[in-house]
Amino acid sequence: MFQHVFAEMNDMLDEIIKRYPSAEGLSKQELLQKWNLLKRMSDGMIDEWLMFEEKMSQVRERELEKPASLEPEQEAVTALPELHLECFSRGQGYFKLQMYPQAIMQFSRVVTDYPESALTRFYLALAHLNLEQTEEAGIHLQRIMHLNGSPRLKGLVCNVLGCIEAKLENPDGACSLFAQALQYDPTLTEPLYNMEACRLNSGKLQYANQLTALN
Repeated sequence: MFQHVFAEMNDMLDEIIKRYPSAEGLSKQELLQKWNLLKRMSDGMIDEWLMFEEKMSQVRERELEKPASLEPEQEAVTALPELHLECFSRGQGYFKLQMYPQAIMQFSRVVTDYPESALTRFYLALAHLNLEQTEEAGIHLQRIMHLNGSPRLKGLVCNVLGCIEAKLENPDGACSLFAQALQYDPTLTEPLYNMEACRLNSGKLQYANQLTALN
């Protein structure tokens, strides 16, 4: 599942090793940015693996006491078969590496077979948004609002739509969407921050951590 992610990371690291000794100016800064990205991903993977191992240990303990306790989780996984597709896994890898055109290519293959996959369309929307392709992002976000997604996901979608409206210099429309996001899920923090940023007309809009909030 993770081979392609490590393959891309190794390719990026090989490029740094090859070019950095002779790099200068902007080229050197670009390589340093790639190095910092690899370092963050490596540290993040280690942390996530440790948390995964801890969770596995807890599941093993519960399973010994309650063998049937995993059934709802198994049903949830079965309900999202697209998550097991190789192209979905590849798309996630490219997205984490900030290789958004490649991520879009992989996730587009997923929605061809699973057009009602709200999570895949959310990945697509954020990838397009990172490429400043606002119209394409909006199409996927609006589609999600008509699907049977969870209240949390729809709250996240409203937050991103609010960010788009803010970028279009429509603060009233943006704040309305941020408020709608909180109606879907009051535990979200980004819409509150974004409302304040719009009110003060300063600060950076937050939507980059949206996928983390899904977990």
